Amino acid sequence: MERLTSPRTIKYIMEKYGFRFSKGLGQNFIIDENVLTRIIEGSEVTKNDMILEIGPGIGVLTDVLCENASKVVSVEIDKSLIPVLTETVGHHENLKVINSDVLKIDVKALIAEEFGDVKPKLVANLPYYVTTPIIMMFLEERIPISDLVVMIQKEVADRIVAKPSTKAYGALSVVVQYFTEPSIVTRVSRGSFMPMPNVDSTVIRLKVRDVSPVQLEDEAIFFLTIKDAFGKRRKTLLNALSSGFLKISKDQAREALEIAAINENTRGEALDINTFATLANAIYKVRNKEEK
Repeated sequence: MERLTSPRTIKYIMEKYGFRFSKGLGQNFIIDENVLTRIIEGSEVTKNDMILEIGPGIGVLTDVLCENASKVVSVEIDKSLIPVLTETVGHHENLKVINSDVLKIDVKALIAEEFGDVKPKLVANLPYYVTTPIIMMFLEERIPISDLVVMIQKEVADRIVAKPSTKAYGALSVVVQYFTEPSIVTRVSRGSFMPMPNVDSTVIRLKVRDVSPVQLEDEAIFFLTIKDAFGKRRKTLLNALSSGFLKISKDQAREALEIAAINENTRGEALDINTFATLANAIYKVRNKEEK
């Protein structure tokens, strides 16, 4: 069989198994060998690494992961692709394929069972429709992985790595940068897939932080502060903080902003992660004082 990036091979497999691409599952298979090379290089996968893959499809990325890593566990939601994967990548002795929805299983238990105490790297060509839910599940639930190296929609990647005072900067930027050190691995044109999607993609690497980049009095308040600040981008921080999830009064919001030395007319997109931490700690102080 030719390399799985060959459109002819993909068509042969589809005809053999009566497979049809599912738009609902966001199925787009990589047909550019260079993209696979850049993913392996960007994720720095070696024989010392263990890999968790989500959405292997017909095994295009799975194949090269197995060739470069010590163990690969691939979770595929589409039952019809399991016999396909048996044919295309079943010869790899270091591969285990699990037919399940990664958003509905106990991933921590799966990692403990398959990888023991080793933190695997998550490497995946993620379906666009579940990109953010999957990334945030792994980060917010602190699932033990060392890196997320994922192919996602270009616009989402741009939001993740965005800097303050830019159009792309938002809550997703701050939260992901709190949990990880993000970097762009490579840009991928829509013509690198079969079928061709309507958007371009980006491979992004999120290196999970071992230590928090900021000191917080209360992590929950930090996240709520970010959520309120970006809830309505046109609102000033004074108005955004006093009409959102934090449930603080305008006087409390004004006092917290004064403590944090932030002008009350500033908007959320102007704050970097350190300033958000300072503001969240000030809100904690104000709320704690009121409760006493």
